Amino acid sequence: MKGRRTDITVTEWIDKYIEIQDERLKHRELRPNSYRQKAKPVRLFREHCGMQYLKDISALDISEITDAVKAEGHNRMAQVVRMVLIDVFKEAQHNGHVPPGYNPALATKQPRNKVTRQRLSLEEWKTIYEAAEKQEPYLQCGMLLAIITGQRLGDICNMKFKDIWDDMLHVEQEKTGSRLAIPLDLKCEALGLTLRDVVSKCRDAVISKYLVHFRHTTSQANRGDQVSTSSLTSTFKKARDRSGLKWDKGSPPTFHEQRSLSERLYREQGVDTQKLLGHKSRKMTDKYNDDRGKDWVIVNTKTG
Repeated sequence: MKGRRTDITVTEWIDKYIEIQDERLKHRELRPNSYRQKAKPVRLFREHCGMQYLKDISALDISEITDAVKAEGHNRMAQVVRMVLIDVFKEAQHNGHVPPGYNPALATKQPRNKVTRQRLSLEEWKTIYEAAEKQEPYLQCGMLLAIITGQRLGDICNMKFKDIWDDMLHVEQEKTGSRLAIPLDLKCEALGLTLRDVVSKCRDAVISKYLVHFRHTTSQANRGDQVSTSSLTSTFKKARDRSGLKWDKGSPPTFHEQRSLSERLYREQGVDTQKLLGHKSRKMTDKYNDDRGKDWVIVNTKTG
């Protein structure tokens, strides 16, 4: 039996939306710059809400996306994200995938300078981590990697076991292109865990290239497959919402907020957080050239 038009997920609709934009570009109904401008907003929408039904998206979901962009200091991009997502829902109305007038992006406020997303405390993180026990096993691995490495969502999902050599985990950041070599003995004192401990947790009976992987075959993935950013994001949201924690002001913390928590924990510990996060700085760093012909910035684990 064919499903109703409204039974479409965000990912399915984004695929169709991109096809529509491709046609508009082909027929010169859309300028190349405007076409390129849509890429990041729809990618963020997919990462944040990909597995949800389009008809179930709320203004809060959209706000969480724009707040995350603003938190990185990109206020203008946050406005672009809102503008593009308004168009995404307008197009969905025209195609009958949501009711006439349904546009949660339009219901959100224009992004302001003040970040409304709540910060995540260590105790809150521990509570969510405990709630993650009842979610897919990959969530706890992803959460630990987020805190111990301080890397972004996409980089965490892309981490492979083959990226570990010379007793370091090598990360080429998608966003900045920075090449980081993170020693396996890097330790987060607040959790009492090293990166080596977390990598060991990621190794299991399942054969997989990825540190964060599916341990069981599902309707959308096979055992050992890479976990997508949208899956990791949505599973984190489930654990967060079921943790019993309440946030009185602003939007609840997203998966990305763990990066900020990691930075704060390591800063208190005395670790060079600028290099760990891939920011440009020459302080407390070293470089080595490996046999693959690439210069890697070694994250200094020394404190003080």
